[in-house]
Amino acid sequence: MSKTLLYTFLISMSMLPCYGQDLVYQIKKTNIPIKIDGVLDEAIWEQVDVAHNFFQYFPNDSSEAESQTEIRMTYDDQFLYFSAKMYNKSEDREYVVPSLRRDFDGSQIDAISFIFDTFQDNTNAFQFGVNSYGAQREGMMAGGFGGTSWSWDNKWYAEAKQYPGYWIAEGAIPFKSLRFKEGKDQWNINFFRQDSEFGEQSTWNKIPRNFSITSLAFTGILQWDQPLKKPGSNISLIPYVAGETSRDYVNDNQSGPESKMNIGGDAKIAISSGLNLDLTVNPDFSQVDVDQQVTNLDRFELFFPERRQFFLENADLFSNFGHPYYAKSFFSRRIGIVRDTVSDPNNSRVIPNKILYGARLSGKLDNNWRLGLMNMQTEALEDINLPGYNYSVAAIQRKVFARSNVGAIFVNKQSFDDLNDNPNFDPSHFNRVLGFDYNLATADNKWVGKTMYQQSWDSDTLDSEEYAHALWIAYKGRKWEVEWAHTIVGDNFNAEVGFVPRNGLFRIENILARNFYPKNGIVNFHQTQLYLETLWGDTESSGQTVKSDQVMSINEYLQFQNTSEFSISLGKRFTYLFNSFDPTNTDGQPLPADSHYDYYYVWARFDSDERKVFSYSVVGQAGQYFNGNRYRLGGELSYRIQPIAAFNINVNYNKLIMPDPYNNADLLLIGSRIDLTMTKKLFFTSFLQYNTQAENFNINTRLQWRFKPVSDLFIVYTDNYATMDTNQEFNLQEKNRALVIKLTYWLNL
Repeated sequence: MSKTLLYTFLISMSMLPCYGQDLVYQIKKTNIPIKIDGVLDEAIWEQVDVAHNFFQYFPNDSSEAESQTEIRMTYDDQFLYFSAKMYNKSEDREYVVPSLRRDFDGSQIDAISFIFDTFQDNTNAFQFGVNSYGAQREGMMAGGFGGTSWSWDNKWYAEAKQYPGYWIAEGAIPFKSLRFKEGKDQWNINFFRQDSEFGEQSTWNKIPRNFSITSLAFTGILQWDQPLKKPGSNISLIPYVAGETSRDYVNDNQSGPESKMNIGGDAKIAISSGLNLDLTVNPDFSQVDVDQQVTNLDRFELFFPERRQFFLENADLFSNFGHPYYAKSFFSRRIGIVRDTVSDPNNSRVIPNKILYGARLSGKLDNNWRLGLMNMQTEALEDINLPGYNYSVAAIQRKVFARSNVGAIFVNKQSFDDLNDNPNFDPSHFNRVLGFDYNLATADNKWVGKTMYQQSWDSDTLDSEEYAHALWIAYKGRKWEVEWAHTIVGDNFNAEVGFVPRNGLFRIENILARNFYPKNGIVNFHQTQLYLETLWGDTESSGQTVKSDQVMSINEYLQFQNTSEFSISLGKRFTYLFNSFDPTNTDGQPLPADSHYDYYYVWARFDSDERKVFSYSVVGQAGQYFNGNRYRLGGELSYRIQPIAAFNINVNYNKLIMPDPYNNADLLLIGSRIDLTMTKKLFFTSFLQYNTQAENFNINTRLQWRFKPVSDLFIVYTDNYATMDTNQEFNLQEKNRALVIKLTYWLNL
């Protein structure tokens, strides 16, 4: 297929008529005060329109919901109010709620969620949820495929109360917490309910099961009785003060504990009803959850998602450019860390690089245009002659046709510091990336895809192979799913503020899947999938292009009526090593460069019914591994004391048996999490991780008191121990320790 025919096809798919806007909710303004308490005793709730007759999404999507729901909404000058009445099949039942923590997660709990596509672009939306104990969650949806980032935080109010045969949620969302266009009289909306009694999921506007329950291709209309007005000045200040005491036992064992105080904060300024300016000065991220460790048997860098609050609103506008795994234009986790090019001769030591300030302007200009501008400045590390860097990002996105968009991004990294004694620092050095994306999403959501092109250049430009390109196209039908993708990353493509784990590759990926929906029996849904991925690259020794990696597998996925799941995969891998590599990642004898390996494996996983107080998952793998064998057994156990406590332990054990002279390895990773939610305002989390591959034992505990909406006191304790001594015998040795107390306050002006 020629490029001209391909792009013609993509455009024609984008222009298909819009689906799923069958239902309309008429909302009217009220002057009656509403108390948010889960008790519907205000007269207005008897006078407003009712959204009811919910449709089943799971276990079937061909009938009305067994447990019905009624939604009512109204508004005044400051708030959008909602109430939801969730009926049960039985009067006396136990609700499934793992904890009272904000931003709860899980598909098998009792909750009601509201989706507001305020610009009616069918690709971006806000989601607000309340569970049966009144815990809240809020998130931002982007891209139109149904994914939600729960890290976005904002101020709103909700309560829930349980009654015989039903439960009620009531809430108030300030218009200042939303982004919308002044003068509009319509939004796109949908509601979905999770009911644990029968494992049922249901929606107001019907959504086919082969799409996400939060798909923005299938929404109703929220019809306002008058055009919306700008909610007035919208400025929020979020100052913080933090005290920290820490000690590094490895690099500075004699100096004793070090104490410091940090003061800084953020500001949110609404430039318009859709465009927001975020400012930060001396940001502190000490309260952010630690990354969950993994056993790394890969040759390339692993990807860990962004968790820092400042980078999360409209994050997709910056971070979704490029390929998500092979060539991301911008990866915000590159900001705030730097490689030590002075004291570490291998350039492998990564150290924190304090952010001095940052600004981000992002949001909607109108129904079709989105804009993102960001600038961040980090501090110079004068004691080791590492400079501070300035990071600038500009992104723009235009909606085209029903749900597709085109966009461009520009990323610049350079230092404005003067020359110092660091021989690796060149004040004239810069790195820049210019990228273009086209994201396809047809109105009926059956065709999705993406094509992108990126070009990098810097002061050390090599004038060739400094580009990356990818194309992905997928058909998501009810019975059949077909995907094609190819990716090219040039030898010299360099995105220093992006994520590019490997250069010089050409990749093709193909997927063919058949979906089945049994009418009877214990299996609710199953899918059979054929998968093929092949990568090519140029060898360093000869410069010839050879096949470097290949995965061929047949995969089966089953979902049962009780919501448990089972997956199994039979596969074959091929690997050609361009460089020597120790497959155990334990600094043993490496396999030689220019060697290649074929190996077969079987992989399986089972996840039990999460509605039970005790739930578990088990994963196993057995088969060949390079020139040896790999056996993996892992799993997770979860137990909850509802709704105040949840206990979790996960184990991952890998046994690698390699022929002489290569290392055998027994790699064990154990993590445990204790989550206590004494109230909806007081939370305690303890997270332990033991990793034999990294020879590290980590303790992270966090106490959070939300004394006012979005205002918190955090007490965070972190401890890291080395687990092996110089004789490679188990011996806990202190590496570093820190105690942080942080107070944040959200102030609306």
